[in-house]
Amino acid sequence: MTTLHGRALDELRGCLDAVRSEEFDGAVAAIAAAGRVALYGVGREGLQIRGLAMRLFHLGLKAAVVGDMTTPPVGAGDLLVVSAGPGDFSTVSALIGVAQDAGARVLVVTAEPAGAAAKRADLVLAVPAQTMASDRGAAANSVLPMGSLYEGALYILFEILVLSLRERLGVSPAQMRANHTNLE
Repeated sequence: MTTLHGRALDELRGCLDAVRSEEFDGAVAAIAAAGRVALYGVGREGLQIRGLAMRLFHLGLKAAVVGDMTTPPVGAGDLLVVSAGPGDFSTVSALIGVAQDAGARVLVVTAEPAGAAAKRADLVLAVPAQTMASDRGAAANSVLPMGSLYEGALYILFEILVLSLRERLGVSPAQMRANHTNLE
C-alpha cells in the first residue's frame, strides 16, 4: 500500500503544481464577483462539483447545483461553473449555451483546455490529469483507475479555491461553520 499511496499522492501533487496561477486567480475572481453561481458536473466529477457548491454556500455565496429543484435562473452577472474533464459532455455543451444566451459567464474546469467546452468558455481552469478519455493505451500513466486522478485533483483544488475565496471575501472559519446545516 505504501508504494501505491505514495505514487497517487505524487501524481496529485504533479497535477496541482501544473495548474496555472493566472487561471486559478481568474476562477477565484469570477466566483467572488458573481451574483449567483450555478455548478454542474457529471458522474464523479459531479460529486466534486457538488462539494464545491456546498463550500461556496458555507462562504455565504448564492450557489446552486444545476438540476436541483431550488436552482435559480442565471443571467447577467452570474456564473456557470462546469466540469468537463475529458473536454466536453453533451449536457455541459447544452448548459453553456443556455447560460451564455441568458448573459451569464461560464467557467470550464477541464483536463483538456483545447476541448470543445473550453473553447466556448469565458474562463478556463485547466487541471492536467488523466480522465476517462485518456485512461487507455500509451496515454494511461496514472496508478489510479480511470478518471480518479482528475477527480481527486478537483477535490483538493476546490478546497484550495475555497480557502482563497475565504481570504478574498473576508469570511472567517466561524462564519463558514455557522452556515453549515444542523440537520445531519
